[in-house]
Amino acid sequence: MAYETIEVRKTTPTIGAEIFGVDLSQQLSNRQFDEIHRALMENLVIFFRDQQLTVEQQKAFGARFGKLHVHPNAPKGLPNHPEILVIKADENSKRVAGESWHSDVSCDEEPPMGSILYIQEIPPDGGGDTMFANMYEAYESLSEPLRKMLDGLTAIHDSWKAHSDRKPGEGSDMQFPRFEHPVVRVHPETGRKLLFVDRGFTTNIVQLRRAESDALLSFLFQHIETPKLSCRFKWQKNSIAFWDNRSAQHQAIFDYWPHRRYGHRVTICGDKPFGVAGRTSNASLAAS
Repeated sequence: MAYETIEVRKTTPTIGAEIFGVDLSQQLSNRQFDEIHRALMENLVIFFRDQQLTVEQQKAFGARFGKLHVHPNAPKGLPNHPEILVIKADENSKRVAGESWHSDVSCDEEPPMGSILYIQEIPPDGGGDTMFANMYEAYESLSEPLRKMLDGLTAIHDSWKAHSDRKPGEGSDMQFPRFEHPVVRVHPETGRKLLFVDRGFTTNIVQLRRAESDALLSFLFQHIETPKLSCRFKWQKNSIAFWDNRSAQHQAIFDYWPHRRYGHRVTICGDKPFGVAGRTSNASLAAS
């Protein structure tokens, strides 16, 4: 079906598209909103160039897609805007968030539906790209016997795996969730199966012995990182990436030290993952 209010140019045949002909600082018409949503569902991650957004305008754009999520343990970079996650690195950074392939906050009971990252400052000599990978294809490209086995498994997603360096201080409201989710998730909007384990948060498969779980997860993580499943987005100043957190994983490339990269991310609340035959995880293992 053709688009009427936006132009969509695919980044690769597998994942990603750039969107032209829309100013995200302005109120979207219902038709524009529907077409941007359709482009996201079809391409898993969509990109916008040359956008000029205030914090309030970025939040308003995200809120068209759902309630905004507040990260459970991230530092509060903008105290009056808890929905804004500040993404930054400079000469003092030893690492950056998201260097491992991951789905944002998959450790939550209801992991986010999507994330919208607005980069306002980029390294002067390049670098700082973001990789995105297609989790439908990650699942569908596995052999049938392996797909059948994975369909019935669940895995633990633990915030401490990704954020063990974030120690809560006295009186802190930081939380470190830990939940069990299906290894194969059914997308709530498209109905398609996808692989839902990630190197950033997933620690073990519940139904397997530890050695078996480690071996299988190691294989799946490497499989997810296969180049043919991915696209690579080269940031420019005032660019935006909007990804479906359910069907895409991403990885931040930290190759620009000691230069600075800065932006804001809003994240949209999602729902509890369900697997084959509508089954959700067997247990909730929240930890603080």
